[in-house]
Amino acid sequence: MSDALVIFLHGVGSRGADFSGLGELWQEALPDAQFVAPDAPQPFDFGGNGRQWFSVSGVTEINRPERVREARAAFNRVIAGVITEYGFADRLDRVALVGFSQGSIMALDAVVSGRWPVGAVVAFSGRLASPPPLSHTDATPILLLHGTDDATMPITLCREAQIALTGLGMAVAAKELPGVGHEISAEGARIAIQFLQDQFERKVATHD
Repeated sequence: MSDALVIFLHGVGSRGADFSGLGELWQEALPDAQFVAPDAPQPFDFGGNGRQWFSVSGVTEINRPERVREARAAFNRVIAGVITEYGFADRLDRVALVGFSQGSIMALDAVVSGRWPVGAVVAFSGRLASPPPLSHTDATPILLLHGTDDATMPITLCREAQIALTGLGMAVAAKELPGVGHEISAEGARIAIQFLQDQFERKVATHD
């Protein structure tokens, strides 16, 4: 039986397979973990073979939270399917959600909505876009990683998310990556896998 499950959540217009290289790299650091990267349920609005968790066509600051809310049911089906398939339905503390961009929005929403009290969340280049009410949970430490040169989601969104999540009483760490754009950099990947190692080891120690 696997010791942990890491679920990658891709960005808009991408596919789960785009995380394959990172999963292979992280496998060395967490050899007893399973790494899974499902495709989002919706086809990408602007064509190609990409997928999306929710539409960004005509998205605004005002309507984005409602789109996140509407995406929850399909998101839940995807996550529940993966967790059940890999045998973690009663071991959510051994599950981590790792998102990039729109995937980060959904990963953070999964926790602050109270639906998925998983063991850890890593959010690359994301933002907190969840509609109220937001829930507090002690179960899920969160790591926010964001490039200072991100032109798609400005670094201010990371700072705002950190303030909001901390205000909920959640354990939040944030790392700003100088010179990095809207991407998962080598340094960001290194920080993230160290965070996951620390969280999974800490939870094992807590249970002993």
